[in-house]
Amino acid sequence: MFEWFYRLFLPTENPDVTQSLVTIMLAVGGGILLGRIKIFKVSLGVSAVMFVGLVLGHYGYRINTEILHFIRDFGLILFVYGIGIQVGPSFFSSFKKEGLKLNFLAVSTVILGGIVTYVLFRTTGLGMENMVGVMSGSVTNTPGLGAAKSTLQEIQLQFPEKSFADPAIAYAITYPLGVFGIILIIILSKLIFKIDPDKEMRKFRLMKIKSEEPLIAKKCRITNPDYFGKSIFQTLKEVGHEVLITRLKHSKNDAVFSPALDSQLLEKDVMMVFGVEKEVDAFIQKIGRESSDLFIETTSDIQTKNIFVTNPKAIHKKLSELDLYNKYELKVTRVIRAGKEMLARPSLELFYGDKMFVVGTKEAIDEVAVIIGNSEKKLMEPDFLSLFGGLLIGVILGSVPIMIPSLPVPIKLGFAAGPLIAALLISRYGGIGVIHSYINNGAIFFMKDLGICLFFAAVGVYAGEGFSANFIQYNGWMMMYYGMFITFVPLITLVLVGTFVFKLNFLQLTGLMSGTYTDPAALSFSTAYLDSDVPIQSYATVYPLVTIFRIFIAQLLILMFV
Repeated sequence: MFEWFYRLFLPTENPDVTQSLVTIMLAVGGGILLGRIKIFKVSLGVSAVMFVGLVLGHYGYRINTEILHFIRDFGLILFVYGIGIQVGPSFFSSFKKEGLKLNFLAVSTVILGGIVTYVLFRTTGLGMENMVGVMSGSVTNTPGLGAAKSTLQEIQLQFPEKSFADPAIAYAITYPLGVFGIILIIILSKLIFKIDPDKEMRKFRLMKIKSEEPLIAKKCRITNPDYFGKSIFQTLKEVGHEVLITRLKHSKNDAVFSPALDSQLLEKDVMMVFGVEKEVDAFIQKIGRESSDLFIETTSDIQTKNIFVTNPKAIHKKLSELDLYNKYELKVTRVIRAGKEMLARPSLELFYGDKMFVVGTKEAIDEVAVIIGNSEKKLMEPDFLSLFGGLLIGVILGSVPIMIPSLPVPIKLGFAAGPLIAALLISRYGGIGVIHSYINNGAIFFMKDLGICLFFAAVGVYAGEGFSANFIQYNGWMMMYYGMFITFVPLITLVLVGTFVFKLNFLQLTGLMSGTYTDPAALSFSTAYLDSDVPIQSYATVYPLVTIFRIFIAQLLILMFV
């Protein structure tokens, strides 16, 4: 009676499509449930899917070969593309600030890990495919494992007579070491350096205040006779400071309006000045003095509202091209893109999904909202043309062969680096043609988690088939011992150099450690352990470049020494 049920859920060596889907669902569902269990504030998160997959594979569960290859590769593509879209805008802008320093430290740590891996390869006799698996697991880097497996497949196609070990087995053996090793170093560093998270947070905020330039609005009363009777355009040109005049109230008049560039300034006029704080202060000092006038803040005639860019006709247009004031008597004060606030300069180009802060009359704002789009509902709807168009570009980019002399096969960016680089470029330039970079946060998190779950399920079930035998055959305990060097030598070096040479804030340093080892579990632990979101910022800053370098190092080690 229940034969159909047993057939569906019991393991089989030759599964059909339905049985394969059930195995995938068991691995993902069981892994998510296991990943929620916390021991001393530490949980495996979605990485538990791989371990459940290992158990299922060990006890005879299988996935149809074609389906396994598809979900493994497609999952990896979704994951890395989501990461690229999420951190792309901040990734490029970070190089202008301290991001250059953080990425230098992170990439140096990655290279040191590659050197340690090569030394172990030369001194232990372990095959490079296994050693790359040890390396990828010891630094919890999934894209590196994906790149290594793809490269091995390319070599296999070129040289069918060769056979290779599966690096996923070594990866699975050493992965827990990588996760808990980073967490152990975070805990020990905090204790050894006697870190007080509250003090570190105060230091970080003070550093940000000194390094960043927040946008503010201040009221200014005109008292300098040199500017009486001059237009706003003349005044801004003579003063030489980049600010916006969003509101103006003439002396002895309570009417507030949004002024044009040819509006004249009179004695004791009050205006609202918007821009970077030091620029605003310098402008007010030359024009007059800061005012306490309350009428300038009235909203009876002038309103402030945010408008979302969703109309294709407004996308990739500069604010100067739209000329909103002369057409609609409305001013754009700032634009927020991917959480970053930017002054609305005339040269600023609008991207799909940007949030514009505007000042003007209700009628003008309503007119401009139609021109710009302002459809929040549209932003919530998935744009599959942009998503799959971007994925296609990533796959094409990852498939381009790059010939390097002395290597047996051309090197490729692969499914790990290709979509990541495509996503970074698309997010940097706001899109390519009809493909735009905006994906709402909920969709990004879903795409990333679905992708990594599919990848882990496929890798885990496949590796679990011979995991026990291979653990004995390849001496899994020795792999873990070798992995300790790859985990701890670069990580301890990073902590010492970051603390004593670069004087990094400890909250940033924990995010840097997690990002350098591409470990979301360690990041989650550090934010909870230190009760701060600061580690997320440095994690996002280094993650893309680190991922690319880990992919290339894994590929090069395979190509040069297999």
